[in-house]
Amino acid sequence: NGNAGFQQVLERLESDPVCQRLSLKSFLILPFQRITRLKLLLQNILKRTRPESEEEVQATQAYDALEKLIKDCNENVQRMKSTEELIYLSQKIEFECKIFPLISQSRRLVKCGELTALDFNNLSPKWKVTTRPIYLHLFNDCLLLSRPKE
Repeated sequence: NGNAGFQQVLERLESDPVCQRLSLKSFLILPFQRITRLKLLLQNILKRTRPESEEEVQATQAYDALEKLIKDCNENVQRMKSTEELIYLSQKIEFECKIFPLISQSRRLVKCGELTALDFNNLSPKWKVTTRPIYLHLFNDCLLLSRPKE
């Protein structure tokens, strides 16, 4: 998005009839879609092969290899999404001291959301309750509480 020249070339290519007006994203997703279609094809081949035949053994090996490939791809996609979330979060959160490295290969965001903190002031004769928003960020290895900048 930051490179205007790249954006212009991309728009020109995406509008080209050779690309069938498909976006770059669709071309990036296409190989993965083909792998999942290939899995369906192998499932159908396995249904139609004779049990205990050489063809069944080969088709089963191909299916197992393809399943492993799909699983690895899914894990890598999840890892990249997790890293992107951490990068986005690290750009939004400002620490008073940079002791806590938010981005780590082993760290992933499990859950995040806004909560309301209740502050009870029991010094006054009447109990006074004030509220303020805080954010909870639950990672696989730690819990981070943050508050909006005032």
